[in-house]
Amino acid sequence: MRLLDRYVLRNFLEPFFLCFFGFLAIWLVIDLSDNGPDFIEAKASLKAVFGFYITQLPQIVLISLPVGLLLALLFSLSKMSRSNEIISMLTAGCSVTRVIFPLLVIGTLSSVGLLALSYELAPRAEAVKKVALEQIAKGKRSMERDAIEGLLFRDRQTRRTWFVRKMRVGSPELDDVHITQQDESGGITRKWYANRATWDPRTSYWTLRRGKRVDFDADGNVTHESLFPSDHRTITGWNETPERIASSNLDAQNLTVPELRAYLKFNADFPPVQLAPYRTLLEHRFAVPWSCLVVVFIAAPLGIVFSRRGVLGGVASSIFIFFGMIFATNLFLALGKGGRVSPWLAAWAPNIFIGVIGLVLLYYRATNRDLPRFGFKRS
Repeated sequence: MRLLDRYVLRNFLEPFFLCFFGFLAIWLVIDLSDNGPDFIEAKASLKAVFGFYITQLPQIVLISLPVGLLLALLFSLSKMSRSNEIISMLTAGCSVTRVIFPLLVIGTLSSVGLLALSYELAPRAEAVKKVALEQIAKGKRSMERDAIEGLLFRDRQTRRTWFVRKMRVGSPELDDVHITQQDESGGITRKWYANRATWDPRTSYWTLRRGKRVDFDADGNVTHESLFPSDHRTITGWNETPERIASSNLDAQNLTVPELRAYLKFNADFPPVQLAPYRTLLEHRFAVPWSCLVVVFIAAPLGIVFSRRGVLGGVASSIFIFFGMIFATNLFLALGKGGRVSPWLAAWAPNIFIGVIGLVLLYYRATNRDLPRFGFKRS
């Protein structure tokens, strides 16, 4: 790493850590002021409270990192501009692109890190939060894993309907299971009752424990009824998994990338409008982390200025564009969920549009041209 890169990074990292951890501290204070009375009323232990906030970190990092990156870029670049350090670098033969190269690397690494969080940890955090707060409201002292009660799931391909009294997301066990098998005409041919159903991912077998099987004829009359031998029954050839069963009752916003893919795979026969939110959010999981790299393209040309007036204008413009990107992201996301635009366009359009603006501004700055100004001409 060259001396120039180390110097630029040193000027950037200090304000970045201050901004990023400052946002985390502000979020923690606001959330504690909102949920603190519930924790106290439920007599939750410090360990439980700490565990709750640890689970929320991926989601908060996903939101805070682009904002902290933007403010740190504006502060560090404008500071070096005011002290004429940027001019010294340019007159020494370094291009604008070479000066901000380490910042582009930081933006890329940040996007990759957020991509890892967005894949599974961040969506799961929102689901865990809702369940934990519901438990606190009910006066429970322990924060269990997110559980689903009264779950109804139908597999359209195999025409099996599952009713589960209770299951915990991520657990291979389902409590009090009632499974109904139907034929092509909708008639019930067989039912299974079990106190517990356990899924083995290694063998893809279901084990039903302490229950019975009931067979029916075409008129709906019981033809055979038998208890499970040896207190359990192993069933092979079923495509249902606990993750797939749980995904049918979870909000699409809280599904991870594997869960979204599984939902779209096993429910491909649903109407396109009904699948639009899931397809849009699947694309959104991959698109939103790259806002970090887009932020670098926006903040760099607007943060490198050569006058105090230019500094204020660049900071205001970049913040305005960034929040415009947030507005566009939410707008296109809503259009995609409603089936008004394609999922790919809904997820990637804001990043592409703002990224193109940033590249144009960077080109103007790199070629030593004045940035374009938008306004009304006076007559």
